[in-house]
Amino acid sequence: MANSHLGDMNMPEALDETLVEFPDNRLLIELCGQFDRNLAAFEQGYGVVIMRRGNRLALHGPGDQRQRAAAGLEALYQRLESGRPVEQGDIDAVIRLGVPPRNGSEDGAAAEATPQLDMFPGGRMEIRTRKRLIEPRSHAQRVYVADLFSREMVFGIGPAGTGKTYLAVAAAVSMFFDQRVDRIILSRPAVEAGERLGFLPGDLKDKIDPYLRPLYDALGDMIPAKQLAKLMDEGKIEVAPLAFMRGRTLANAFVVLDEAQNCTAMQMKMFLTRMGEDSHMAITGDPSQIDLPRGTGSGLLEALRVLEGVGEIGFVRFTSADVVRHPLVARIVEAYDADGDAAGNPTLKAGR
Repeated sequence: MANSHLGDMNMPEALDETLVEFPDNRLLIELCGQFDRNLAAFEQGYGVVIMRRGNRLALHGPGDQRQRAAAGLEALYQRLESGRPVEQGDIDAVIRLGVPPRNGSEDGAAAEATPQLDMFPGGRMEIRTRKRLIEPRSHAQRVYVADLFSREMVFGIGPAGTGKTYLAVAAAVSMFFDQRVDRIILSRPAVEAGERLGFLPGDLKDKIDPYLRPLYDALGDMIPAKQLAKLMDEGKIEVAPLAFMRGRTLANAFVVLDEAQNCTAMQMKMFLTRMGEDSHMAITGDPSQIDLPRGTGSGLLEALRVLEGVGEIGFVRFTSADVVRHPLVARIVEAYDADGDAAGNPTLKAGR
């Protein structure tokens, strides 16, 4: 367990330091990262300077920033002590989220209600799947995950790279293996993203699969390949275009509708009314990336307007601050948001 304390170390007040001691040098090396790149990320994220002194780290900078950085380093060290690796995404999450309280938070209440949401050192939620543990890495993601486990219908709205679909699929896989649902159904509208692909070769499955590939990829990250193939052959996991949902009642299932901004109003109403007993639905979409023909209204935008007052439905909105892909993606989203503001065109704003 790391220990920290304040001390002047014979330095002027402007350079007061927080000293954090780590008993295991091997874990400290992992914490610092190759060529101390993890420490460099903390320095940039918190506006502090970090110096290594044996098995201790000395943090220099504004007092509140030092304390926050020290708490983040201690949380990551506890993660290493528990046998979990520290990756770049974990560092970004600590810097962005800070270290939430262990008790009394809304996330803690969700964790008590659902065994799949555990509070680990640093106050993190983790979703268990067959291949990996998946953690929300921003405040909005934490709220989203809590809603996915506690509400029957949740809308996740925001720009690309914010984990909307990935976390929804993770929750579906988690609930399936926890026997809370009997099957998983993942769907997308088959709409071309600004291209004309023409007549694709092959049978119906060959023509449709390119549209559904992101959903297959997410499943492949969470379920071993042989087990996934078996479950799909048995019909317990289904990946299908939205058009295939018509006329069905989806009971005791976790259903994810991805790219919902490309549904028409009629398709969205059709999908939402498929919900059966003991089912959960997650609807994800990015209103800034509508690929419908000109003049065709987005069913997602209409659903947000019509259903906003329905208290049982969860609505979580993501922004560029929640982007968990390459950091450049967040800057790209922010640039488009700024351009949308300048042009007075709300459809260009990613997260609206």
